[in-house]
Amino acid sequence: MTVDTKLRSDRATMAASPSFPPAGRTAPPPFAINGRFLTKPVTGVQRYAREITAHLDDLLEEQGGQASLYLPGDSDVPSYRMIRTVRSKGLGGHPWEQAVLPALDRRFLLNLSNLGPVVRKRQVVCIHDANVANMPESYSTAFRRLYGTLLPMLVRRAAAITTVSHFSAGQLARHLPIAAENITVLPNGHEHVRRWDASRSSIRARHRFERPYVFVLGSRARHKNVSLVLGLAKALDERGIDIVITGGEASIFAAEERQTSAPNVRFMGFVDDNDLAALMQGALCLLFPSFTEGFGLPIVEAMALGCPVISSDRASMPEVCGNAALLAAPDQPLAWLAGIERLMVSQQFRAGLIERGRKRVEFYSWRKSAEGYLDIIRAKSMRKA
Repeated sequence: MTVDTKLRSDRATMAASPSFPPAGRTAPPPFAINGRFLTKPVTGVQRYAREITAHLDDLLEEQGGQASLYLPGDSDVPSYRMIRTVRSKGLGGHPWEQAVLPALDRRFLLNLSNLGPVVRKRQVVCIHDANVANMPESYSTAFRRLYGTLLPMLVRRAAAITTVSHFSAGQLARHLPIAAENITVLPNGHEHVRRWDASRSSIRARHRFERPYVFVLGSRARHKNVSLVLGLAKALDERGIDIVITGGEASIFAAEERQTSAPNVRFMGFVDDNDLAALMQGALCLLFPSFTEGFGLPIVEAMALGCPVISSDRASMPEVCGNAALLAAPDQPLAWLAGIERLMVSQQFRAGLIERGRKRVEFYSWRKSAEGYLDIIRAKSMRKA
């Protein structure tokens, strides 16, 4: 899916996180940003990094302050006002991150997409989840080895570790040498969907959607559990319901077969944001059957767009959903079928779920999380390398 280049938990749950200081913050010291996320296709982790960076740019303009973003190669970069972009040639990927980036800037470093240079101490690293430990069969051997080597080193050396949910904090503490109370929770936000415009999409007309459909947004990763939905294809077809699936096939994931001959299943691959908005707004509901997630950003996106959600009752999903979604066990397909039928037969129930979803997403703000990162930078940036 593409990203606009003009990028500009309930309260009790948020209260359990390290608190945000009051208004009137002083300008943060200059800092550096690991921009390798701009070289990758946009999934949930890259969306997080892009949105946090965009809101940091806004906050730096308001509060005073500057930052420099470093990235390898010639990838497109959003138009920032207070963040200077610096490109470097030569190495890319993990070698660039570990060997080149640390020498480019000695200031405090912000890493927003799981990894950072292990030689640095004056840095914050956002580790989004412990999925590679919770469900290793979902990932390639090379990916498991890389994360198994780097993550323990990072949590021992970094000045601060963040993550996106209290569930993830607990799981990271279970698998890595860090206590949950030493991990700051700075969740995903919802404001980016305001830039999406379903009226600019023709995807539903092009594909001639004539029946109600349930929507699934997920990669080929096994922990996404798309096979549960595919197993419902025949039952849904008998009820006049189609299944629409979007998402990519990243190389970090282990291979999984998704072949099905069901006539009511449509695989659409990656779609852009306007198409995603159109698909969500036109869907009977979003199905989110993952076994494990660090957050589950499509849940919040669907709620913000007025699409009801049926979600797995595992991992971070109950924390994110609150009472604004139907929850079902990811290994109980009949419970998912019952939830879909309930949304089909009761417009009143569906409308109530939509309203609760719109209220729920207000607890998740990119701006608030970006403020949290500036607070960390203020507090930790004086630590010597």
